[in-house]
Amino acid sequence: MTSKTASLPRVSARERLLAAADELFYGNGINTVGIDRVIERAGVAKASLYDCFGSKDELVRSYLQGRSDARRARINDRLSQYDSPEEKILAIFDLLGEVASQPGFRGCAFVRAGDANSSEKVKGVCEESRAFMLGKFTDLAREAGVADPELFGKQLVLLYDGASIAAHMDRSHNAASTARTLAAQMLSAGADVPGAQSKRALKRSR
Repeated sequence: MTSKTASLPRVSARERLLAAADELFYGNGINTVGIDRVIERAGVAKASLYDCFGSKDELVRSYLQGRSDARRARINDRLSQYDSPEEKILAIFDLLGEVASQPGFRGCAFVRAGDANSSEKVKGVCEESRAFMLGKFTDLAREAGVADPELFGKQLVLLYDGASIAAHMDRSHNAASTARTLAAQMLSAGADVPGAQSKRALKRSR
């Protein structure tokens, strides 16, 4: 008789190391967690880390890349549920509120990792992730008919960053909803689209 344990899919050393890194780096910070602690949590041999990643720096980069890919997929999936660009912009703030309300939320992993002491590889992943957010907001602002979509996109990123920091640092449970309200007001004031159409889109998303 085959046991249930034997039928479970085998988790590779790389996957176990990434899972441990995601938990420890995000929860405690990449500069305070050493590789020995990651190896112990993953339950693998020390040689496995170097076989899979070569260094802690590459492990950190891979951890952040995984978080970046997951956030991108999460946002794109949520946006696919809406039609208008106004609704999509506000949905990003709704999603942030859901993520920020989860136990263990520690703010933006990329803001925390991209300090002056980070390597170029780590900074590169952080910059790519932030460029995605700016690009997404800017593209949606352009679709919404905002007069200056580049500026509007930067303003939305500031709102998004501020809400994320407040949710973590101030334990503010309504930071994302407050940022959403401000974004809705900005859209109502700054979109070069027929007023009735814009207002209907905002009302549907509330």
